Amino acid sequence: MLFATVASSPTFGGKLDSLDDSPTRSIKGVHHVVTIRAQEFDVGGYKLHLDDAVAVVAENTWAAQQGLAALEPAWDRGPNQHLGMDDIVHALEAASERGGLVARHEGDVDKALSTAATRLEARNYMPFLAHAAMEPLSCVADVRGDNCEIWTATQVQARAQEIAAQLAGLPPEKVTVHNLFSGGAFGRRLELDGVALAVAISKQVGAPVKLVFTREQDIRHDLYRPFYHDRLRAGLDANGKLLAWHHRIVGSSIFARWAPQAMRSDGLDPDAVDGAIQMPYAFPNLLVEYVREEPPAIPTAFWRGVGDTHNAWVIESFVDEIAAVAKQDPIQFRRGLLSHAPRALAVINLAAEKSRWDKILPPRSGRGIALAYVFDTYLATVVEVTLSDAGLVTLQRVVCAVDCGSIVHPDTAIAQIEGGTLFGLSAALWNEVTLRNGRVEQSNFNDYRTIRIDETPEVEVHLVPSRETPGGLGETGTVAAAPALTNAIFAASGYRVRQLPIIKSIEGLKRRA
Repeated sequence: MLFATVASSPTFGGKLDSLDDSPTRSIKGVHHVVTIRAQEFDVGGYKLHLDDAVAVVAENTWAAQQGLAALEPAWDRGPNQHLGMDDIVHALEAASERGGLVARHEGDVDKALSTAATRLEARNYMPFLAHAAMEPLSCVADVRGDNCEIWTATQVQARAQEIAAQLAGLPPEKVTVHNLFSGGAFGRRLELDGVALAVAISKQVGAPVKLVFTREQDIRHDLYRPFYHDRLRAGLDANGKLLAWHHRIVGSSIFARWAPQAMRSDGLDPDAVDGAIQMPYAFPNLLVEYVREEPPAIPTAFWRGVGDTHNAWVIESFVDEIAAVAKQDPIQFRRGLLSHAPRALAVINLAAEKSRWDKILPPRSGRGIALAYVFDTYLATVVEVTLSDAGLVTLQRVVCAVDCGSIVHPDTAIAQIEGGTLFGLSAALWNEVTLRNGRVEQSNFNDYRTIRIDETPEVEVHLVPSRETPGGLGETGTVAAAPALTNAIFAASGYRVRQLPIIKSIEGLKRRA
């Protein structure tokens, strides 16, 4: 077996112009320098694009990495070489002016808004996110004349087999997939760029090849959680009762590329509106719309919590804002919208009790609440924070109340909520993928950072005994983390976070020091 490492075009859609591989070939242990041209795959509607790439194949990973560092490829940066974040945001904002596909409609929102005593509007922005798996993508491929074997960790074995077959020029039954345990970042394991590259390299060199992505390749050539722009409107009567709710979601469609057969016939992406159309709250007049706007060349994919992670932050932030305008306690306001949803009401009440919601906190400290109904699980999360005069956020405590139906193993249930919550808090505080001149700026944990042990708060998880059908837990904690955190920041400072990550709001938080 040989070992490979790979570098793809630094800009989306770029091409390999020329390659001086003489410095690389002089490194001890290097056997091959391989070029891979851009390719498109379609497996039952699933579409995957590979940009031009170069790979170094060697006797060991160290030699391959040293060979890649010495390589001097010249790239034609292609049509997206000037693409930046302003271009993407402006396109989303322009698209938000259009009416969208109706995902859910009840009552007469426009009429209710026209008669409302108080009207509110908000715009929220959620960034591209990488998966940043602790275990980057890896695959061993062995392409022979009449068969192919691959060893990898994938969530989609049949698709892996089909893509390997296309590359190897073999019928699918001649490809064997050995599926391995996976080091997390599910969603990333739904994509097959690592498999495709490994098979392409093995076919060219005529030997089994182990390809391991570097951290930089994994982050700069991920398939990203979409950038979303949301517009919301609400109306209240003179007594602070909610009359109307209008939510317009603007962003990329993951299902259009990943499983177009799952799209509604008119083009509505069910993932984009997930969590926005099955809220536990009772709104008398409700309109949820979706506007599809694709960023140029940037591939988008599922990320932990999928559509619910995005929509929960937007919805729970706006519900909190409405409660503040109505001069009501955030939990009490939610209770008024949950009389028909006893399980949701129960987790709200349990979270309030266990977090000691009514206990007065010192200045520049606050608690925030978020409710989620996702994957047939009810979750209420309370986050407690303190803000420094410099605008930095310290996580003090997290309390989660969970009704996930029948529980098979309580310790596992608690661990899933703890891990998912910390993952969501980390992303909300710091994580984003940005583009400058057509390329991803982040590369490793120094600029795509994760929460550290000395920043990790106590996380209490309280499970509700239940005989209901079991619900999901692996992504649930992530969903509620960001809104509970940003609502806590508002309670501590009066500053409403409308753009993630929170680090972008540090100037606003300083002004309230």
